Amino acid sequence: MRTIPLIAGLLLSAGAATTLAQDIPEMPRTPAPEGAEVYFQSPADGDTVTSPVLVRFGLRGIGVAPAGIIFPDTGHHHVLVDVGEDEMPPFNLPLPETEQSVHFGLGQTEAELTLEPGEHTLQLVVGDHLHTPHLPPIVSEVITITVTE
Repeated sequence: MRTIPLIAGLLLSAGAATTLAQDIPEMPRTPAPEGAEVYFQSPADGDTVTSPVLVRFGLRGIGVAPAGIIFPDTGHHHVLVDVGEDEMPPFNLPLPETEQSVHFGLGQTEAELTLEPGEHTLQLVVGDHLHTPHLPPIVSEVITITVTE
C-alpha cells in the first residue's frame, strides 16, 4: 500500500517535475498562526552586495524550531533563489532541497549564500517540521539584489 509521504519522498528524491507533484493529493498541512509574517532583515531589496551574501531572516507571529521538531506555531526557513512565479514549488508537499530551494532546517536565522555575480531574486518560505509550507503559506516579498563579485 502506498502512502502519500512515501510517494512525496520518492518524487522529491527522484527530482520529479512539478507537474507530477501537483497531481498528488493534498498532504496534511500545519496551520499558520494568524498574522504570521516572514521577511528579510538584510539584505534589502535593491542592495548591491558581494558574495558570499549574509542573509538575515526575520519572523513575526511565529517562532523558529528545527525541522523534525513538532512545536506549536513554529517553523524553519527556506530561501528560494531565482525562482520565478511560474517555477514555484508546490506548497502541498515538502519543499525540495536544490540550489534554488535552500533549506535551513537547523533553525538558523541567518546564513551566507554563495551567489554568482549578477542580479538575483530571493524569497523566504517558512516550512513546518516536514519542510511543508504552512496553510496558508508564510512567504516573504521577493527581493532583488545585485552581486558584484
